[in-house]
Amino acid sequence: MPELPDITMYLQALETRIVGRRLVRTRLNNPFLLRSVEPGLEATHGRRVSALRRLGKRIAIGLEDDIWLVFHLMIAGRFQWHEAIPSRGARRFLLALQFDSGTLVLTEAGTRKRASLHIVRGSEALRAHDPGGLEVLEADADAFIAALTRRNHTLKRALTDPKILSGVGNAYSDEILHRARLSPVQLTGRLTPPESVRLFEATRAVLREWTERLCRQTGGGFPEKVTAFREGMAVHGRFGKPCPDCGTAVQRIRYAAHETHYCPRCQTGGRLLADRALSRLLKKDWPRSIEALESRRR
Repeated sequence: MPELPDITMYLQALETRIVGRRLVRTRLNNPFLLRSVEPGLEATHGRRVSALRRLGKRIAIGLEDDIWLVFHLMIAGRFQWHEAIPSRGARRFLLALQFDSGTLVLTEAGTRKRASLHIVRGSEALRAHDPGGLEVLEADADAFIAALTRRNHTLKRALTDPKILSGVGNAYSDEILHRARLSPVQLTGRLTPPESVRLFEATRAVLREWTERLCRQTGGGFPEKVTAFREGMAVHGRFGKPCPDCGTAVQRIRYAAHETHYCPRCQTGGRLLADRALSRLLKKDWPRSIEALESRRR
């Protein structure tokens, strides 16, 4: 799912292409995408784009008369920029917005269509789509620690909860925890003051660095490869590969459709975290340390 750095990259590309431009017409290729009734898509025709906003992991396009298109790309939704509206039979084409400067196309890979569009009118209706998480890059350490420790969750869950922090998801939370040298299953209520500050600084640093890096890579072009797995990440998507800091093989925890990646030497003191499925299957045979894992492999 696109997170803060990816959404910022999209907004930067859209800023130069559609702000001040008129939305000429639209083509909805999958009715399930549109999750609201009033106002309808036809109400957007002929109106100029007045603003762009990020609401957590959502992208909001503001039009004249305070009408907003609120997109949630979910896991597989992606934007493309074309000169004209693609044909109706174009693969994965959900929606096309034709501006007087070009066409913004929304696609979604896979068979499970989860991306959504809400069309709302007015600032109050727009705020209803904001999960309300803290904007870390605009907050100080005290606000960050207060938000994170309001409830006692694992660090992984707290970082990825959109009601706690804005714009952080599965990928960058792994990178943040590795940078902070903290276990993903450590409870927020057990953070020491130095650990809390270290986590705050790591969160800001990772988000800033990746935002700058992605925007620099895109340059003046439109983002074409928006993915959760990027070259240069320390642990996310690098299961079995060496940690860039200590060389230990990166490990993972699987649960439902998600994975958490971590370095057992840098983050958990050499302890292997239990995988909810595999550790239950292996029971006593589950290796609980780096040494036990390496011994088993030998």
